[in-house]
Amino acid sequence: MVSGTDVAANLRAAAHGLAEAADAGAELALLPEYFCLLGRNERDKLTLAEPAGQGPLQDFLASEAQQHGLWIVGGTVPLASADAGRVLNSTLVFSPLGHVVARYDKIHLFRYSGERESHDETRTIEAGKDSASFELPSRDGHRWRIGLSICYDLRFPELYRRLRSDLLLVPSAFTYPTGQAHWEVLLRARAIENLAFVAAAAQGGVHDNGRRTWGHSMLIDPWGQILAQQAEGAGVVLAELEAGELGRRRQQLPALDHRVLP
Repeated sequence: MVSGTDVAANLRAAAHGLAEAADAGAELALLPEYFCLLGRNERDKLTLAEPAGQGPLQDFLASEAQQHGLWIVGGTVPLASADAGRVLNSTLVFSPLGHVVARYDKIHLFRYSGERESHDETRTIEAGKDSASFELPSRDGHRWRIGLSICYDLRFPELYRRLRSDLLLVPSAFTYPTGQAHWEVLLRARAIENLAFVAAAAQGGVHDNGRRTWGHSMLIDPWGQILAQQAEGAGVVLAELEAGELGRRRQQLPALDHRVLP
């Protein structure tokens, strides 16, 4: 997606992508970080803060999941925190029945000072405290263990080790300079070292606020090979993930069983 300052327009764009994914036969759809809003400034997200369990953004995701019979991982939604000046940047997972089955509040908060832009998420976001995952019983008969993470988490491999998942999700809004330098290599590293599939849905393009995000949404297999990707612009990136491939790679190279350090 290339989300902007108009929430309604962003939701229409998300709905279009979800419908396209469902029509193509997808079981699971992942939206990018900040799919609902990339505001003029960092504090704009505070105006959208919702209590967990209710609010128009959560209602939208629940309705879309029910309408399409999709598992939807809702990028991130700003949930109210105990601090009125901050929100939780939260990933919510909706079952095809429209029920929330998992929630992850972003643990690692991004801070960056570059030549042309700087960011400090601690100013408007309260950090989460724990990891999260869920199970998805697929049509292929495999119960997929799916680990949740958000954007800057990608730089902390210990989180992904802890998740012990078949599929790792990374909704993101990577900056252009950091994405150009590190995005693909980090995603492929997380797939390789965990012998897991990785799905990364990203913001990719020039936004209303003038910011440019790196994009390159992609799906990666446990061997680190890119199955599908889109560089920039709104669109749907699709791939079929095979449980058999997961098992074969883990049998060929049982590195997960060879860990010595906790």
